[in-house]
Amino acid sequence: MDAPKDTSERSVGLLSREMLPFLTLFGGQSISLFGSRLVQFALVWWLTETSGSASVLATATIMAVLPQVIIGPFAGAMVDRWSRRIVMMVSDSLVALSVLLLAYLYSAGGVQVWQIYLIMFFRSTMDTFQWPAMQASTSMMVPQEHLPRAAGLRQSAQGIVNIISPPLGALLLESLPIYLVLGIDVFTALTAVGPLFFITIPQPIRGGTTARGVLMDMREGLTFVWERKAILKILGIALLLNMLASPAFSLMPLLVIQHFNGGAIQLAWLQSSSGAGLIMGGILLGVWGGFKRRVDTAFTALMASGLGIIGIGLAPGNMIWTAIVSIFVFGFMNSVANGSFFSVIQTVIPNELQGRVFTLVMSSSVAVMPLGLAVAAPVAEVIGIRTWFLASGVVTIILGLYGLLNPQIRGFEDTLKAK
Repeated sequence: MDAPKDTSERSVGLLSREMLPFLTLFGGQSISLFGSRLVQFALVWWLTETSGSASVLATATIMAVLPQVIIGPFAGAMVDRWSRRIVMMVSDSLVALSVLLLAYLYSAGGVQVWQIYLIMFFRSTMDTFQWPAMQASTSMMVPQEHLPRAAGLRQSAQGIVNIISPPLGALLLESLPIYLVLGIDVFTALTAVGPLFFITIPQPIRGGTTARGVLMDMREGLTFVWERKAILKILGIALLLNMLASPAFSLMPLLVIQHFNGGAIQLAWLQSSSGAGLIMGGILLGVWGGFKRRVDTAFTALMASGLGIIGIGLAPGNMIWTAIVSIFVFGFMNSVANGSFFSVIQTVIPNELQGRVFTLVMSSSVAVMPLGLAVAAPVAEVIGIRTWFLASGVVTIILGLYGLLNPQIRGFEDTLKAK
């Protein structure tokens, strides 16, 4: 087991020598994220061209979400008990093997839509373990005063990946067989797994590994969240956002084809613009750090992101550049909001509970996404995807305003102190 390590009293620069293990871990995971985004773009565009159906895209998204809902709470309890380094090594390795299998199926010419669904479900299952392990490891490796900047760095890295992978994916799909494009993810996964053999990741000391112990850990995490009404309200906001806004972005490929009369390259422009927004928002948060209350930063940015969503819905079919600008605004503000919120969680929740709390946040917030997608697909085919974007943007602004004005949520950082 990795040795525990206390970071609470250190005061080092984010880019100092002491931070080299974290930066090594972060770099490997960022390269792996690039491969994953490339695979995601290739598969989504293949499904769009093959089916042209909102229901197929919605089903694919549901298959990617279900593990977070079903397995997430168990995964969080296990991550808090297991070596987080081993969890990341195993999950990244298994994802690479699944992509290797899918590449073989494409090369053999026998891929069916249900197989894509299955691979998406499996990849999401591994991510359900990998994501909380990475989040909880960050708070053990980075001093608290640098957590907002680390969050900004992470958001910027995601933005860079989102800029590069869509146009590169579109270019590669035009020049290479899809199985060779998928093979890139296998190589990038190795860059995430390799460094984990050589770095130490601090681990809270915990005991017990029985099934009963895991269930009790889950209950402890649920009790912690249930007793903090501010967390419950934030989860409620996330739940509504994921039910309404997430389906809109899942149907973006159809918006490109049906409204903008575009193809893979136009979809790549939109996704790259969102990625550019993530970078700029991450840089801003990394340099600035946000308002004194990070929840104020998060919900102010959430309201502004709603304006970006509305802009996408209002974009005329012959002016795709207006949608590109709007999705940049969304990405920028979403980066600031997410980075601020997760830095709060990392600061106020005890390290030994973070795996459970992170997965509870993730599982709860996406629990209604399947319902939202199931409703969005047929409704969007009747009223149009643009209308769904407009409604989602309005609701996002309202929820951001509620979070900004609610006294319990605004006092979140003052009343929740990590023990």
